[in-house]
Amino acid sequence: MAFFNKQDAVSGKQGKAFVIIEGRNEELFYAKTIEATIEKNKVDVPVLGKTNTPQRSAGWKGSGTLTIYYVSSVFRQLMRDYIRTGKDFWFDLQIVNEQPGSSAGKQTVILKNCNLDSIIAAKLDATSDDMLDEELPFTFEDYDILDSFNTIQGI
Repeated sequence: MAFFNKQDAVSGKQGKAFVIIEGRNEELFYAKTIEATIEKNKVDVPVLGKTNTPQRSAGWKGSGTLTIYYVSSVFRQLMRDYIRTGKDFWFDLQIVNEQPGSSAGKQTVILKNCNLDSIIAAKLDATSDDMLDEELPFTFEDYDILDSFNTIQGI
């Protein structure tokens, strides 16, 4: 019987993330969470003689959210430049998951041509003891898997 060993679970706290903007590679040590989703676009394909409406894939879109501590002005400055000049900006996000001691090994994913949907221009919050953070929704055009998790024995 196969089973999962708890030491093979990967902690999100062990990850690393990097942003590559205009050739600069900056570690996102102030990141809290990153989540990227690929959603398939599907179209209806009605078929005579069927009571259901089958669907087929007709493309995809990538979107995500980067939540960071409110300690960097990099994205605000890029958005300000966009507002003033109309020159948009794209960046790549590299996310590394690696848990020491796990048989899973390491996974490295690069989200390519990311583009922010919105930013917080300024923020204060006197109602909470929590540290300030900000959520940066984005889209991406492509992705690559540079390192894949190992196949874990027993599963």
